[in-house]
Amino acid sequence: MIDLELLRKNPEIFREEIKKRNMRIDVDADLVLDEKRRDLIFKVDELRARKNETSKLIPGFSGEKKTEMVGQMKLLNEDLKEKEDTLAAIEKSFFEKLTSYPNVTHSSVPVGKDETGNVVAYFVGEKPVFNFEAKSHIEIGTKLGIIDEERAAKISGARFVFLKNEAVMLQFALVQYVLGILISRGFSPLIPPVLVKERAMYGTGFFPVEASQYYKTELDDLFLVGTSEVSLCSYHTDEFLDVAELPLKYAAYSTCFRREAGTYGKDMGGLFRVHQFDKIEMFMFVHPDKSWEYYESLRETLEDIVKGLNIHYRIMNMCSGDIGTPNAKKYDLEAWIPSQGVYREIASCSNDTDFQARRLNIKYRDGEKKGFVNTMNSTACAVGRMIMAIIENYQDADGNVTIPDVLVPYMGGKKAITGKL
Repeated sequence: MIDLELLRKNPEIFREEIKKRNMRIDVDADLVLDEKRRDLIFKVDELRARKNETSKLIPGFSGEKKTEMVGQMKLLNEDLKEKEDTLAAIEKSFFEKLTSYPNVTHSSVPVGKDETGNVVAYFVGEKPVFNFEAKSHIEIGTKLGIIDEERAAKISGARFVFLKNEAVMLQFALVQYVLGILISRGFSPLIPPVLVKERAMYGTGFFPVEASQYYKTELDDLFLVGTSEVSLCSYHTDEFLDVAELPLKYAAYSTCFRREAGTYGKDMGGLFRVHQFDKIEMFMFVHPDKSWEYYESLRETLEDIVKGLNIHYRIMNMCSGDIGTPNAKKYDLEAWIPSQGVYREIASCSNDTDFQARRLNIKYRDGEKKGFVNTMNSTACAVGRMIMAIIENYQDADGNVTIPDVLVPYMGGKKAITGKL
């Protein structure tokens, strides 16, 4: 949620932001609606005060005067009911409009209409050099018997996969490796609920803008999360956090679900974009004065995880037209995928400043001083995409896959995936 007072006092900030993000929001019309809403609030409050005053006077009268006063009370009630109903409708409309407003981007975010406006910040590592034609992770995984798309499609449809045998071992090796790093850096590990209430989806900013991307359980009125960011951010809903405890750092491992509506034909298949996937997510609640300092440390933690796996990648500074509504800034980490000869996003890192905290009413208390915390999140490991990157970058001429050195201890000493447990 944006700062409503800032919108009223300096609407040009939001006009410019909406322009940078290529969004269609009529700021002037919304300000008129807000003015009408506030005028009605004043009138309703005034009528309620008159009603209370009249109700106190009625017992002191009798006869015709009392009848007259009762008649006035009836008219007051009718007028009040009409204005309350009108106010309720206007407030509903106004706050629905307000939930579509984006966060204000940081000055370092490049302006662009879509992904073509994203800027490469830097590269890390070197591309692997093969003396053979690189195969795709799905081709290698199918041959080794560690990935099965065909049977998954038979059971669940497109964009589902079975991970089998050594791929399962690799998944849990990654989980142990990543959690070890995060715990050593002060992140508290959680396994969160993956079914959440609508408020959690709105509070984190995924609703209403991305509502079409998420699965709903109709009978229970719950939603399957597309990232455990939703559960983590909502963890402290309606709470005051002691400033001395900040930053609060959490890491959650969960299964995630996304419909991926509108993405067909835009990816490479296999493990890259599926409806169900497992992920470790980092999340931080921080003091606003240290927001950008902690954000860069969060990015560094993500990079240290990938550096440890010795996978070549680049960091992208995402442009205004290609970041989420809650984001003030977003980095994508894109790994090199040899079979495609391109970089693919395997993680993202976002600072949402006070946008989510306003929606979920999460504040800090520093003596008498109070304010909204800042929230930020980053992928620590999108397991399927990381497995994809490992298979592609560590393949050999025989179609086997070398295990990154840091994962060997978690694989029971196994140094290569050969299709044999």
